[in-house]
Amino acid sequence: MMLMNKTAVVYGGSGHVGGAVARVFAREGARVFLAGRKLDELEKHAAEIGAAGAAYVDATDRDQVEAHLDAVGPVDVSVNAVSLHGTVMGTPLTELDVSDFLAPVSYGLRAHFVTATASARRMAVAGSGTILTFSTTAARLSAPDQRQHRTGGFGTACAAIEAMTMTLAGEVGPLGVRVVCLRPDAMPETWGAGAEPDPQMQASTALGRMPTLAQVAETAAFVASDRAGAMTRTVVNLSCGSVLD
Repeated sequence: MMLMNKTAVVYGGSGHVGGAVARVFAREGARVFLAGRKLDELEKHAAEIGAAGAAYVDATDRDQVEAHLDAVGPVDVSVNAVSLHGTVMGTPLTELDVSDFLAPVSYGLRAHFVTATASARRMAVAGSGTILTFSTTAARLSAPDQRQHRTGGFGTACAAIEAMTMTLAGEVGPLGVRVVCLRPDAMPETWGAGAEPDPQMQASTALGRMPTLAQVAETAAFVASDRAGAMTRTVVNLSCGSVLD
């Protein structure tokens, strides 16, 4: 098992992506702690996968994050899979209210900064650890796709998370800490029951399909493991070829 004897905290553990990642981590032997703002769902999922614990934690609240990490103890892997709240899609930037534009930035980027830096400080003392952040292809859409999707502040937030990942990785790398961003494209499984992949979106990828939750979660487990020990300061492209680095 790739993550045996590792302790992992998954922020956004009740969501589609966070829940899938937590499940694979537990299967791979990690001692998993789920954190998020939907405690009932977190506790239910924790029981299903045999997680070590579940706790209400607002990922944007530094005091809550610090207190939770103090309670968990030494952490080997930190994963931030929180949703970028406040997303307004489809409105041109020239018509978008400032508060709507900044909402995903102020929540999503703040949550990533708070959790990543809190974990990095502890991992640096220990001399090892892996931090996984999450972006989306909205950070790197082509001009035609930008015109079609009009991602507003969501794309800006994703791009900022990727930039923060690079900066943090450069700072803590010499201290033994790896920082990697995962960038999946849209996953139809997260759209709700009965949702079907968009044919146009599928056609725009090199593989002619969209990524699955399982593929993203399995990749997260590999990147978090010692098998990916040479990987840091990079963005893992999980777009099925819809965007190019």
